[in-house]
Amino acid sequence: MRGIHTFVNDIRRSVFTEIARLAYEGGDYSRIAALPYKIIPGEVAEHRENIFLERAIVSERLRLAIGLPIRPVSEHAPVSDGITESAVATKYYDPPLVNIIPFACNACPPKQVRVTDACQGCLAHPCQEICPKGAIRTVKGKSVIDQEKCIKCGRCIEHCPYNAIIKIERPCAAACGMDAIESDELGRAKINYDKCVSCGMCLVNCPFSAIADKSQIFQLIHAIKAGDEIIAAVAPAVVGQFGPDATPAKIVAAIKKLGISAVWDVSIGADLCTIEEAHDFLDKVPEQQPFMATSCCPSWSVMAKKLFPQFAPYISMALTPMVITARMIKKERPNAKVVFVGPCAAKKLEASRRSVRSDVDFVLTFEELQGMFDAKEINFKEIEPDTDPVFDTATGAGRGFAVSGGVAGAVAHAISELAPDRELLVDYADGLRECRKMLMLAKAGKRNGYLLEGMGCPGGCVAGAGTIQPAFKGASNVNRFQQEAREQNSLRSPLADRLHDVEE
Repeated sequence: MRGIHTFVNDIRRSVFTEIARLAYEGGDYSRIAALPYKIIPGEVAEHRENIFLERAIVSERLRLAIGLPIRPVSEHAPVSDGITESAVATKYYDPPLVNIIPFACNACPPKQVRVTDACQGCLAHPCQEICPKGAIRTVKGKSVIDQEKCIKCGRCIEHCPYNAIIKIERPCAAACGMDAIESDELGRAKINYDKCVSCGMCLVNCPFSAIADKSQIFQLIHAIKAGDEIIAAVAPAVVGQFGPDATPAKIVAAIKKLGISAVWDVSIGADLCTIEEAHDFLDKVPEQQPFMATSCCPSWSVMAKKLFPQFAPYISMALTPMVITARMIKKERPNAKVVFVGPCAAKKLEASRRSVRSDVDFVLTFEELQGMFDAKEINFKEIEPDTDPVFDTATGAGRGFAVSGGVAGAVAHAISELAPDRELLVDYADGLRECRKMLMLAKAGKRNGYLLEGMGCPGGCVAGAGTIQPAFKGASNVNRFQQEAREQNSLRSPLADRLHDVEE
C-alpha cells in the first residue's frame, strides 16, 4: 500500500493542516469541534458505514495531532478537552506515542491460511495430503481448514494447483517487526507497548487509518508565536519530499516563512557521527568487542537492546546526527530552540529521552511540516530560493545516511582512509524483521569482526513513517544529491574539528 496515494494520505494531511492553522490563528480553541465537519463535509459517508463514524475518527486524529490522548469511548468528553493546557511553547510527548483508535480498527483477522472460492474440489486434494497436522478436510466438495489445528506453515498454499489457498495477516501486524500488535477482547488490534519501539510502520500500513502518532505541531507554533528563536535541523531525507519544485534552497525559504529563524542540515551531524563511529570501530573491534553496530536509527538500537541485551555494549555510543547537529546549534545559539524535521516517528521517542531533551525541543515529520506549509499557503512554484548555502557543507557520505546501507557505507569509506590495510566486513539490514535476523547471525558468532548497520524502516530513512514520497523516489533523490556533493568522505568535512565541542 505504501507508495500509492490514497484517501488515508489526504486525511492525514488535512488533519495536520487544520491543526497548524488553528495554532497560527489562535483564539478560542474550542472551535476544534467544528474541524471534523470541515474535513468530512456533507451528509453521506464515502468511506465508512456512516458519516458520524468518519468524523469521530477524525476528531481523535485531531487530538493526537495536538499531542492529546484518545478519549475513552465509554465516557463523555469534548473534542477540545485538554487543548488549553496543550497550547504551550514546550511540551514533550506523553506516552504512548503511537496509538490505535479502537473504533477505527476493522478488527482484521489475525494470521490465517484460508481456502478461497477458487477451490475446485479436485480429486487429488494435495492440500490435505501435504498438511502435517491433518487440518484440511473436504466439506461439500471443497477443502476447509480447521484453524485450531492449522500451524500456518503454508505447505498447502505451495501445493494447490489452482492457487486457491491464501495466507492473510493484519497489515499492521505484518509490518511490525517487533510482533507488538495483539488483539483486544473485541478482536481489534492493540499495541503491546513493552515490545513497541515506535518505528511507525504499523500506522503507515494500516489501510483503515486507525493508527496515528502524536505531534508537536501545536506546541512548535506556539513557541514561534511567543517569539522564541527556533532553528530547524533538517534530515538529509528531505530532498525531493515536497515535490519537484521544492529544491533545497526553496525548502529553506519555505521553512523560514513559517516563522523559523534558521535552517541547519543534519547531514553535517551525520559526517561527525561517521568520524566518531569509524574511530570507535578501529579502537574496539575485535580487541574489546566482537563487532560494532551503528546507532543513528533509534528504533533499530532500541530493538537490539530489548531483544539482544547482551549486545547493548556493542551498539555505538556515538551521538546520533540529530543530537550532534542540535548540540552544534545550541553551542552557537544557547537560547534557541531546536526542531528536528525528518522522516521518522521514532525520533520523537529519542527526543523525549531525558538525556536528549535539552538538545532537541521539537520533532516534526515531513508530513507534519507539509501541514504547516499548507496552513501558510506556501507554493513551491512561486517561492524564491533562499540564498543561505545551508546544504552546501555536508559531504556525500553524510547525505547518504538517509538510504539503506548509507551509514555503514559512510563509516566504511572513512575507515578505508584511516586504516587502508584493514580488512573491513560490513552487513546491513533494513526493516526490523531483517535486523533481527542479522543479530541472530551475530548471536551465532557469524558476524564477528563486522560493522553492522540496522534501519528500522524497509528502505532506510527515506521510507520512514513521516515521509511523503514513495521510498524508491526518495532514495533516487538522495542518491543524486549525494553524488553532487563536493566531497564524498566524511573525514574531509570542514566541520570535523567540531566533534569535540558536541562531546563535552
